[in-house]
Amino acid sequence: MQISSLGLSRLRNGVLSLATLLCSLGSYASSHREAPLISNDPLADNTDLYAFKSPDDPNSITIIANYIPFESPEGGPNYFNFGPNVRYEIHIKNKTSTAGDDITYRFTFSSTNEDPTTFFNIRLGKQNLKTTYKCEKSTDGGQSFTTIIWNGVVPPNNIGPRSIEGKTVGLEAPDYNSLVDKAIATASSGEKVFCGPVDDPFFVDLAGAFDVGNFRPEGNTTNAPKDGLARFNVHTIAIKVPINLLQKDGKNVGQASTILDPDFVIGVWASASRQMIKTLYGGGDVGYDGKYVQVSRLGMPLTNEAVIPLGMKDKWNSMTPYGGNDLQFAKYFTNPELALYMDDSQFGTAVPSMNALRIQSKSLGAFDFRNGKPGLFGLKGNAALDGTALAEAAFGGVLLPDNMSPRAVDLLPIFYTGVPNLIPYQLATGKMNNPLAKGKPFIHNFLPTLGDMLRLNMAVPATPRNDPKFSSLGLVQAAVLGITDPAYNANADLQWIPNMDGFPNGRRLEDDVTTIELQAVSGIVLAAVGLFYDDATAQAPVSQQLLNVLTFTSGPTKNDAALKGAFPYLANPWRGYDYPEKARF
Repeated sequence: MQISSLGLSRLRNGVLSLATLLCSLGSYASSHREAPLISNDPLADNTDLYAFKSPDDPNSITIIANYIPFESPEGGPNYFNFGPNVRYEIHIKNKTSTAGDDITYRFTFSSTNEDPTTFFNIRLGKQNLKTTYKCEKSTDGGQSFTTIIWNGVVPPNNIGPRSIEGKTVGLEAPDYNSLVDKAIATASSGEKVFCGPVDDPFFVDLAGAFDVGNFRPEGNTTNAPKDGLARFNVHTIAIKVPINLLQKDGKNVGQASTILDPDFVIGVWASASRQMIKTLYGGGDVGYDGKYVQVSRLGMPLTNEAVIPLGMKDKWNSMTPYGGNDLQFAKYFTNPELALYMDDSQFGTAVPSMNALRIQSKSLGAFDFRNGKPGLFGLKGNAALDGTALAEAAFGGVLLPDNMSPRAVDLLPIFYTGVPNLIPYQLATGKMNNPLAKGKPFIHNFLPTLGDMLRLNMAVPATPRNDPKFSSLGLVQAAVLGITDPAYNANADLQWIPNMDGFPNGRRLEDDVTTIELQAVSGIVLAAVGLFYDDATAQAPVSQQLLNVLTFTSGPTKNDAALKGAFPYLANPWRGYDYPEKARF
């Protein structure tokens, strides 16, 4: 694959301006600190992005963009809040025929002190750093914006009982949840919006992950996994959007032709931008000038944390996923670093915590998907690929670029294009051990923009959260059910399978994306479509290696706080006053 250099001169200028800006910002220790520059600017730091079918409303999609990592609940008197000089945006793509965003939601925040004579955040019914926001919407690629919420309210931080519920000195609220409910706004265009502090819903063993992949699987009794984000808060921007407002032709979900209707695919990414120039004046005054420059972005989870190398992270953060910008990073997906620790001919033996994860080196006795190996390239141009996504007349140029980019066939489309409902990207069910045969459909979130986005097919029904087959393994578990469960493997017809609405078809709050992505690097998607592990046979494709990968966990498998059943679904922020000492350790 030729890596595009489109826009590099413009990028260099932007990066220089970005560096000038961020060098003036103070240092702060935070989590989700995926790139050197943004680690010094937590108010603009995207921590996570979610997009999923609303579990209580089949006609809407919920999009959640979280910012400001590692908020300690007791961190007063200047509690964390949205930055008044940061432009927060949620970007939506629903067409491949346009150059940039098809829908953009822009949020800007402002704060006021109702009682500047006190050092308390809340006193005598008044609140300092009281924050409101304006939400604007564009449907013409950002050429123009319409204000859809003028004076949205951000709830205060959950400081403690005297501040929130207290009589006379406090806000006298019935409870904190009542403040959350009052802050849910309805936009003039029909969306529901909530902006404010919440529990950080992401769960991961941060210490293990960054100790060179020293993961501690759930159930490890000698060295139990630790959720590095337990009992920390973030600030969220949550939008619940009717599907017809997101679908490119204004259709509602009842008009979808099937549950994998290709016209119902959207791509979502979020960003934060700052003005280029910050000036410090005497007397504590600060000025901001110049155009806005993107300093953070997020589409697929963990891309910049665990795929993009350190020397490229700031550059990745500064770019949009449009115009071929992301092609220069494609090599990190076609030969991912993490794969080196799942290959005994490389560094696999040095990381025993990932012993369960091994990549196919002789799938079906012929195909090697380890880094630098040919993968399926040997089939390039073969008539057997005609009618498949791998044909040169289809997407063979991207999926089979050369004989040294084996994961262009599976990891690259997951992150850069979405996965089409085409051969070979159908389940092994019905294929009779031929991965190039038609199989059982289970995903179509194909939106080939060649950029990193969270892609979601809005036609796929939500899996009820009380369904006994609901799983935090998302689409991986849907594949397991589609191959092994008699309710779904009797034929190769399209049917709804639980968790088809899970990551990487969008991302639900419950999805264990760390485990799923490690399983994907280990070749689980290849196995699902019939390119089985080395120890599989035609008679026993569900082999021990497949079971090893499926039962692997990267640490904690659920959040430390229960999610809500209604919008915004996120748990209320942890209360500083009730914060248990050393609870995070």
